[in-house]
Amino acid sequence: MVFSERSEKALGKPVIFLLVMVLSVLGWAGDKKSSSSSSSSAPSHPATATPAHTATPSAGHTPSTAGTTNRTNATGRTGTSSTGTAASGRSPTSNTRGATTNRYPATGTAHNTGHPSGSPMTHTVGEPHHGGPTPPVGRTVTLKTGGSANFRPNGQVRSIDKPGMHIEHTMYGSRTIVSEHNNVRVVSVGANRGYVQRPYAMRNGHTYYQRTYVVNHVAYTRVYRSYYYGGHYYYGYYHPYYYHPAFYGWAYSPWPAPVYYGWGWGAAPWYGYYGWYFAPYPYYPGAAFWLTDYVLAANLQAAYEAQAAQAAAESPVVANPAPGNSYAGPGDSNIAGANANSVVLTPEVKQAIAEEVKAQLSAEQAASGQGASPSSGHVPSQNEVPPALDPARRTFVVASSLDVTSEGQECALSAGDVITRLTDKPDQDGKVTASVTASKKKDCAAGTQVAVSVDDLQEMHNHFQEQLDAGMKKLASVQGTEGIPTAPDTGTRPGEIPLPAADSMAAKALDDQRTQADQTDLEVQKEAAQASVGGGL
Repeated sequence: MVFSERSEKALGKPVIFLLVMVLSVLGWAGDKKSSSSSSSSAPSHPATATPAHTATPSAGHTPSTAGTTNRTNATGRTGTSSTGTAASGRSPTSNTRGATTNRYPATGTAHNTGHPSGSPMTHTVGEPHHGGPTPPVGRTVTLKTGGSANFRPNGQVRSIDKPGMHIEHTMYGSRTIVSEHNNVRVVSVGANRGYVQRPYAMRNGHTYYQRTYVVNHVAYTRVYRSYYYGGHYYYGYYHPYYYHPAFYGWAYSPWPAPVYYGWGWGAAPWYGYYGWYFAPYPYYPGAAFWLTDYVLAANLQAAYEAQAAQAAAESPVVANPAPGNSYAGPGDSNIAGANANSVVLTPEVKQAIAEEVKAQLSAEQAASGQGASPSSGHVPSQNEVPPALDPARRTFVVASSLDVTSEGQECALSAGDVITRLTDKPDQDGKVTASVTASKKKDCAAGTQVAVSVDDLQEMHNHFQEQLDAGMKKLASVQGTEGIPTAPDTGTRPGEIPLPAADSMAAKALDDQRTQADQTDLEVQKEAAQASVGGGL
């Protein structure tokens, strides 16, 4: 407010003084209210921070163990479990292992059913948010060269959409590229992994697809089948072969005596790198726990190799890194952006994964006993729920770097993190709500509810099953040695869909895709720089 000389004389200096004081107090109160509101709405996590299950088997195919009691298991769900030693786990509030009263795996069986009633491990969650997730903050602009690009508030490219191609840049600098043309899907993940998918066979109303993976320049194939649900196609892992039912029963049931097994990981770089986060069980009361460590180790080893490959291939075009997003080493709990609420792979977290392993072993035993593919003679509906949304399967191990949102804020997940799906029905964006169960430093904080696409969950499912198959193959080769009991029958039978030969052009298709994506990234960066100079972007 401005006063003229005449006004000042008319009002008098005391009145002017009082008016100034009142205005100052009002301004201070408004600033305080704004600051309080901003503080209360801040996210609780740092902003900087791929195998399908078959249908749940009938009770007649589920192995059982005598002497079971009803209890609430480690994930907060009520299930059936035999009595055994409960594990209290490590401290969930630090980045190093805390005091452990018991880190031994529980024995017996457990079947998790129903919706989680609360915290999967160390936190309490409320009802999932309704109305769909709030989109992450950023700007989407139309490109002069066609298509659009979405930018994060810090100017980093989040995603690019061009005709026939979608590019995602994660907060950690890795890149996922998806292209589709003439029903051939090409997907690159990071710098060292990708696949080419094309239709392969039709059986009983299902379309089966050939996927040729190329990982570190090594090609191999897998078979996938389609699920059409909610107006969208999902792709689930299909087992190339099944073991005889007795082997699954042996793997499901407790072993006669605990097994002390030496993995030989001590000198492995990945093991030292993630030693603060993952520790194998001291002994194994059954194969499910052995397989749990196998799967987790495979994920963490793949994550380490992916980071090394990215570092070797990194350039401003491909990596597009945001400052300070490298992984922290052991003990670096005070680095900028570190996740103070990270939860390591405690026995409770690993128990939840072991229950998923048991459930899958039971389902595969049932499928194996049928003597043919589970889908034989079955004509699917036009709205078939994909395995990732199976209400009986809720725990997922993250398979690759992934950005997710929580209340409009982005945070990152990386391979080896664990999440629990809370909702079963996707929103209009094809996403469901999940809670972060265990996470590494600078990833989404444990307890954070995040929006995750069903596509990403399905790929986690697919990757889990593929790794579980590899683990069963390893277990079949070492049974009867190294302290592991002898299995009754490790014979196999092929699945209905034979494993196809590798696509000889897959590696070239992935290289061509990455080259095209590099060019697209350069175009977007150039256009963004020009717009910035001109006051556009």
